[in-house]
Amino acid sequence: MAERSILAYFKSPEQAKEALTKVKSLRLVDSAIDRFDGYPGGGMDHIANPLTGGFPGLGYLTLGGDFTDRDASILAATSVSASGFSSGGPGNTVTGYDILLTLVLEEEDYDEALKIVQDAGAL
Repeated sequence: MAERSILAYFKSPEQAKEALTKVKSLRLVDSAIDRFDGYPGGGMDHIANPLTGGFPGLGYLTLGGDFTDRDASILAATSVSASGFSSGGPGNTVTGYDILLTLVLEEEDYDEALKIVQDAGAL
């Protein structure tokens, strides 16, 4: 039997979980829910004091980026979210479609699964 994949983008993890719950009634082979960002790294894991130093740059402090390239870090610091002149939403959170639901299912269930994720608010 052939398998098909769906990449569905949502605004919240709850929307993706709701869609996944409904799709589990079909012949689901594999699934994953991930959050993605435009910057590498998982963010800061501790509170950093910029007055004492010990941080690699503005992109690390405000975006939580773990940059391996100094040039990329400098470029990320030019983001309006990094500078504080603007933000995506409350708490400087991303307000777009940053949740990815990945589904792998049997080909016969593809159309029904696609309708389920679209009805749940997927892009």
